[in-house]
Amino acid sequence: MTTVFSIELFPPQTSEGLAKLRTEREKLAALEPAFFSVTYGAGGSTRERTSAIVKEIMAEGFDAAPHLSCIGSTRAGIRESLAGFRAAGIRRIVALRGDLPSGMVDPGELRYANELVEFIRAETGAAFQIIVAAYPEWHPQARSPEADLQNFARKVKAGADAAITQYFYNADAYFHFVERASALGVDIPIIPGIMPVVNFSRLARFSDACGADIPRWMRKAFESYGDDAASIRAFGVEVVTRLCERLLCGGAPGLHFYSMNTAALTVEIQQRLAVGAAK
Repeated sequence: MTTVFSIELFPPQTSEGLAKLRTEREKLAALEPAFFSVTYGAGGSTRERTSAIVKEIMAEGFDAAPHLSCIGSTRAGIRESLAGFRAAGIRRIVALRGDLPSGMVDPGELRYANELVEFIRAETGAAFQIIVAAYPEWHPQARSPEADLQNFARKVKAGADAAITQYFYNADAYFHFVERASALGVDIPIIPGIMPVVNFSRLARFSDACGADIPRWMRKAFESYGDDAASIRAFGVEVVTRLCERLLCGGAPGLHFYSMNTAALTVEIQQRLAVGAAK
């Protein structure tokens, strides 16, 4: 079985971080992902760095998809970004609402991701494949799971081609979300977002903030290892590999790895999946 998958990177803030990213990206590139996505800071704060990394990736012969968020932006600014993407040969965009930078109060001219998708389509037609976000365990700012699902459907109706989910560790949440989306007429690929466990304590804090559930059995197992980094790593790889296997066997159209700019865990999980598929 051939697994079609993609990998997310983020723009480092320092030259040292950029050099490290190039080294890690070379290792990830050996896996031949369908594309790399590159995140976009709140209010476009990493716009230039995001663009530079995307262009580097494309110069190396790989497809790359910049993130583009609308919150805090103007139509003119987004139009300029789209023109730059087209000139650079970019044909795939991850379109997001995004977050306001700290201290900024003006949400901009486009406040929601569906408005951004609609604007991109109106401006560029079919020039870009547009990927949007999905939340199997629902967005923490949504009023309810149903309201969040309706928000997702609006993005699809506006012209999205595919979706990548927030990471999760409960496969049933993903399958339930896909089933409910399908009942609303959503027929685009919904690709699971996969977060390898680089640092459990950091992951737990981030998950609590963003609404991604870590099952109690997972938390207790990780906590039981204390400071045993080797056991934590081994358990994390095993858990995520099994999650990926279940998702793919259940019909997921691919996997999107949140690499955190580190190659080792994504590479090991992909190698395990390849071995499992060959048996």
